[in-house]
Amino acid sequence: MANHKSALKRIRQNAVRRARNSYSHKTTRNAVRKLRGLTDKKEASTMYPLVVTMLDKLAKNNVIHKNKASNLKSSLAKHVASL
Repeated sequence: MANHKSALKRIRQNAVRRARNSYSHKTTRNAVRKLRGLTDKKEASTMYPLVVTMLDKLAKNNVIHKNKASNLKSSLAKHVASL
């Protein structure tokens, strides 16, 4: 266990950030799965910009790599276009 006040604060900050990151990451993964499972083009095209925004936020905060976000956006765009 840490003894310095600054180390204790860092532990608290890391716990909060880890919880926030894991929640947003899991939520985005579920949204991607839901979008991939859609068969209605109109519904998929309304949901696609929301998922792209979620992916961009994760990439901006370094939860996922920016290239992974780009690859996911590209594959989802292909899926929506093929409907």
